[in-house]
Amino acid sequence: MDKNEILVKVQEIFQDVLDNEEIIINREDSADDIDEYDSLSHIQLVVAIEKEFGIKFLAKDIVSWDNFGEMLDCIEKYVR
Repeated sequence: MDKNEILVKVQEIFQDVLDNEEIIINREDSADDIDEYDSLSHIQLVVAIEKEFGIKFLAKDIVSWDNFGEMLDCIEKYVR
């Protein structure tokens, strides 16, 4: 699975979890760039991403993400 395929799937997850079809995420964006994003939605997003990709993040992975690009890179690392 390439980076673009991962981005498309993650974007769909964001739209579903945050109940906003207009959300478009970019690698440089962070939680601060999305109005609907809060601590509860963060947990819901992580769980939904793990389920969709059949992966399990380590806590150190999650706390290291400064933007969505780093999250996408982490997903790519686990789905190789």
